[in-house]
Amino acid sequence: MSTAPSPAADTTETPEPRNGFDRFFEITRRGSTVGAEVRGGVVTFVTMAYIVILNPIILSSGVDVDGNSLGFTQVAAVTALTAGVMTVLFGLVTRLPFAFAAGLGINSFLAVAVVGQVTWPEAMGLVVINGLIIVVLAATGLRRMIFDAVPIQLKLAITVGIGLFIAFIGFVDAGFVTATGASSPPVGLGINGSVATVPTLIFVFTLLLTGILVARKVKGGILIGLVSGTVVAVIVEAIWNIGPKFTDDGVNPGGWGLSVPELPTSLVSIPDLSLIGDVSFGSFERIGWLAALMLVFTLVFTNFFDAMGTMTGLSKEAGLADAKGDFPRIKSALIVEGVGAVAGGYASASSNTVFIESGAGIGEGARTGFANIVTGLLFLVAMFFSPLVSIVPSEVAASALVIVGALMMAQIRYIDFSEFSVLLPVFLAITVMPLTYSIANGIGAGFISWVIVRSLSGKAKQISPLLWIVAAGFLVYFARGPLETLLAG
Repeated sequence: MSTAPSPAADTTETPEPRNGFDRFFEITRRGSTVGAEVRGGVVTFVTMAYIVILNPIILSSGVDVDGNSLGFTQVAAVTALTAGVMTVLFGLVTRLPFAFAAGLGINSFLAVAVVGQVTWPEAMGLVVINGLIIVVLAATGLRRMIFDAVPIQLKLAITVGIGLFIAFIGFVDAGFVTATGASSPPVGLGINGSVATVPTLIFVFTLLLTGILVARKVKGGILIGLVSGTVVAVIVEAIWNIGPKFTDDGVNPGGWGLSVPELPTSLVSIPDLSLIGDVSFGSFERIGWLAALMLVFTLVFTNFFDAMGTMTGLSKEAGLADAKGDFPRIKSALIVEGVGAVAGGYASASSNTVFIESGAGIGEGARTGFANIVTGLLFLVAMFFSPLVSIVPSEVAASALVIVGALMMAQIRYIDFSEFSVLLPVFLAITVMPLTYSIANGIGAGFISWVIVRSLSGKAKQISPLLWIVAAGFLVYFARGPLETLLAG
């Protein structure tokens, strides 16, 4: 296990590559090994594999304006396909260890807010348009210019905020933190303030075991922890038959979250890829250009800044970012990320973007795009072995997210808090992310407070004009609901 070096770390010594393969992926140059890349790729897949189950759950729950919904098995197939293809493509083009899959923010937005107005094919058409806009912004260099305009303090804050965010996701997925249903406190520990379920106890066991392995710098510590936790979960389920949390008869509070850790009766299934190409651009005619453009605007903002924040955080954690927060092949990375949105929309899998769970593989040693090749191939294989994907319960996978969140939190030591005009925007960026369950919201809060507080504190000349424009865009983004109502009236 290795953590990110200081932004000012000296990287002048460059070992000679061993062969063409090593030279292409820069494995030796980045201080990695083939074994570390393979382990990192496997760990990333294991921590991301839940998306093959969760994305279909989210998307298939949305009923569109014509009363139609997407099939669970079809969405599962295209989810694995697009994740595999885009992860491999990103690894080959950028040689960075950032894996791709359907973004959770956008798929929820589609299922909850968009398909109530349009059909599913039309919703996916909006996702494709969103992706094309992002590709153009990246190809013209505008997206990179915006990236460069962000001060290093906010880039580091984004890293820390993402760390808290994914740790919070882990706690929620494990049932360690739950909604109380009350106005105060809105969340609490487990059930009625107690860790009262076996799945949550297994999360605690896996978290502590993995933490010990990481603290002792055991190679493959995160992967060993995940495998050990899964084995224990399978044994426990076989003995006590706990079952799923959600059943046809109601809710089983002590059950497993997304999947039950039991050995499948069959290992292979033929993927149904019939959703590929089921896209329409008729939303502009159905709901009008203004309403459709507002939906596209929301998609672009969410996609744009979620990805930027995620790549910033992951590059810092991998030790690939320089003192300004820049990392290798930024332009290519931003273009391919836009292509992921296009591919996800075209396949009806929702926009594919960089996944913060890649930090688990980075924590295991992944530093190059070769880890992506491993992760991507496993996703492609998962299309045919979907029953095996469900063996790892979300409670076990959640432990890796908490570990990685802790590692990313360490970046806060590089932020100078001596000026309150820096402290407040950084604080807002870090805290708003987990508290609102959105990377984009945290970035927006940080950007807006940065330009206002810094400028009125006598630091206006130090703020890039682009940052002002982006902050203004975030104001529109935060007020999009009332604006849509006002414009529609």
